Amino acid sequence: MANWIVVGSPENFEIARERGFDMFGFKSTRRRESAEMKPGDKLIFYLTGVMRFGGIANVESEVYEDRTPVFKSEKKAGEEYPFRARTSPDRILDRDQWLDVKEYAERLEMTRRRGQYWRLAFQGNLHQISNEDYETISKDVDAAKKKVAV
Repeated sequence: MANWIVVGSPENFEIARERGFDMFGFKSTRRRESAEMKPGDKLIFYLTGVMRFGGIANVESEVYEDRTPVFKSEKKAGEEYPFRARTSPDRILDRDQWLDVKEYAERLEMTRRRGQYWRLAFQGNLHQISNEDYETISKDVDAAKKKVAV
């Protein structure tokens, strides 16, 4: 089993939420990375702009190609998300439960090694992460899920 950080907009996260997290798409530039995904892998959603973790989904299928428009381009006109996997929600946080990524700069292997430039760890759409980093975030997602919405 592998663990992944998916870097994307809150808008695309909401599109996935409205669909019940039945599928998620990856940018056309991520063919190689997405091809490594397997059923049983975990996706952690890093939301750009707000710099928050929004929750975790399960990968339920091999990655396949589908160019039907679903997700919105964040920066480039005509950018596609053709590499897709069927997914299911694991633990999806409500907006007021999202985790502040700044609190993880010193806690995650993927960000610690970059020092003051830790934000660079989130450049690009898809990153495989260590089991230790996954466990750190996963435990905090569990704790956030237990907090009652205000």
